[in-house]
Amino acid sequence: MKKFQDSKTTAKGEDRAWVTLNSLDTLWFNTGTRCNLSCENCYIESNPTNDRLSYLTREDVEAYLQEIKTLKLSTKNISFTGGEPFINPHMIQILDLCLSEGFTVLVLTNAYKVIKRHKENLLGLKNKYEDNFKIRVSLDHYSAEVHEKERGEGTFLPTLENIKWFCDEGFSLSIAGRSLVDENMETIEDFYQSLFDQKNISLKLTKENLVVFPEMHARENVPEITTSCWGILNISPDNMMCASERMIVKRKGEDKPVVLPCTLLAYDKQFELGYTLGESKKDVYLNHEFCAKFCVLGGASCSGG
Repeated sequence: MKKFQDSKTTAKGEDRAWVTLNSLDTLWFNTGTRCNLSCENCYIESNPTNDRLSYLTREDVEAYLQEIKTLKLSTKNISFTGGEPFINPHMIQILDLCLSEGFTVLVLTNAYKVIKRHKENLLGLKNKYEDNFKIRVSLDHYSAEVHEKERGEGTFLPTLENIKWFCDEGFSLSIAGRSLVDENMETIEDFYQSLFDQKNISLKLTKENLVVFPEMHARENVPEITTSCWGILNISPDNMMCASERMIVKRKGEDKPVVLPCTLLAYDKQFELGYTLGESKKDVYLNHEFCAKFCVLGGASCSGG
């Protein structure tokens, strides 16, 4: 048997590791897979024409916020990813809804050009809700050469310009990089900071506002995670994303969104947990290479930073 085939048993016949949802601290929404860029190694294959995940609407989101209230869940954070969230035509309305309900809101964006059409509305949200409204910009590398190899020619400087605008206007801002090249992680922060200082970007980087994710490639030869791995690696399943997070996606052609365990597994239907948050309180078996590389071995979380 090949690896990552059976949900509860590895290729070697060992018990596959699983994670239990302890509390729903963060609810993610994928706003749709369309993007204004076509990145070389996008794990979700977002681009201007990919509509496998449809745009979420205000009504879609509102139903889950109401369920949080009805079930009296402890959810404090609402986060958005894509695609590029700011090409979803409903995005500003959705953000205002979530912020008005008292949630802390995080939006992941490539901050490439599309931000310009929303500046007035974004400033309005920032002024109204202050630090409850958070932006994380993807700047894959501190060099134009490496960033543009991933994101496309001419993307580096416009992204930096919008990062500077966010900082100048006082937004609560963080940066997401990716380990696209073999580098000493301890010095990456210094290189990013040097770039920002050169560009008069006022953000002072720390481990809290700069997160560098492991690069994700499908079909990599990564080990399966067994129940014994928790002790061997000295890692607790309670620290995995799916112990405290869920994600909502709406598949093309479907009437209702569905709930998934995390942001990484948008297309794999074996990870669908139901249509409601109440249905999603199920154990998640780590039957995907992304579970192993990103979460368990990479020690990463999309909510980090």
